[in-house]
Amino acid sequence: MADAGPAEPGGPGASRAQEWRGQRLGLPASGAGSLAPSGQRLAALAVDVVLSGLVAGLFTAPELPRNWSLLVFLIEYVAFTTAFGQTPGMRLIGLRVIRVDRPARVGLVRALIRTVLVALLIPALIWDQDARCIHDQLSQTAVVRA
Repeated sequence: MADAGPAEPGGPGASRAQEWRGQRLGLPASGAGSLAPSGQRLAALAVDVVLSGLVAGLFTAPELPRNWSLLVFLIEYVAFTTAFGQTPGMRLIGLRVIRVDRPARVGLVRALIRTVLVALLIPALIWDQDARCIHDQLSQTAVVRA
């Protein structure tokens, strides 16, 4: 049997490179609805972490909130993502969470998956070719510009 060799450019089995991040998800290259850059995502997360610490501190003062701030963060992330599709930090930075499988609300189950994996940190450090982290891939969501 003869070896078929590599696929011809443009032929069957040839994979076309994306022209922009999110193209294969059907997202625009720029503007509203395009994938959010990592820096903006990190800034939104930082705002949410600080906000959670401040809210937890209201209940634990004069002591530091310690792990109570993590509990507040988890509740904030799930509640706001489910209800509004964005956390307060995302709102401030101009981002939102969308489903990539169909146009619908993110929902409680997807928000829980995302939140637990974000809290574990490691899944948030592993990206795909669209710069979507594991928590976005497993929950079939993406963070986009609002």
